[in-house]
Amino acid sequence: MQKNKKEKTGHNSKSTRTIAIVLLIAFVSIIAFYFLNQPKQPERTYTTEKQPPTMKNDYTFTKQGELVFTTTDGDSLAKIDIEFADTNDKRTLGLMFREEMKKYEGMLFIFPFEEPQSFWMANTKIPLDIIYVNSKREIVKIQKNTTPFSRQSYPSFEPAIFVVEVNAGFTEEHNIKEGDKIFWLRTN
Repeated sequence: MQKNKKEKTGHNSKSTRTIAIVLLIAFVSIIAFYFLNQPKQPERTYTTEKQPPTMKNDYTFTKQGELVFTTTDGDSLAKIDIEFADTNDKRTLGLMFREEMKKYEGMLFIFPFEEPQSFWMANTKIPLDIIYVNSKREIVKIQKNTTPFSRQSYPSFEPAIFVVEVNAGFTEEHNIKEGDKIFWLRTN
């Protein structure tokens, strides 16, 4: 009687193993079939340079506020419509890839800390005046007529927490100079 139990157990073990192997092969086949029949993903390319985040597909101006340049006495020099660059992604993208900007449009960069700033023109197609502004809203440095696509550094030399970018020649045309001030209002 004892011998029969062993034989049955041995026979059942072989059957169980055979079924497990067949199921394993079927499972692996199904997984392989699934992965081999997936649509091919586009090939990704990687570069060593950090690519800017894409904020919009068309890179068009979106009015978010208005900014006024004034003298130290409060006399108005010029008013522009502005877009805000107030997040890391927006500051990184800035005005890159824009084909044009109208005369009375610009971008206001708002940084979390007042410290020396520096901009460059990589991937920027239009020449700009870059205006660095401290926490008292005083213009501390103007980098005029910057060169499109240049990797040259355009520093503030002084601590700045705001930066305004306008078309090249705008500061000259409106007699905006270091020491003048800026004030802005969000409109949406």
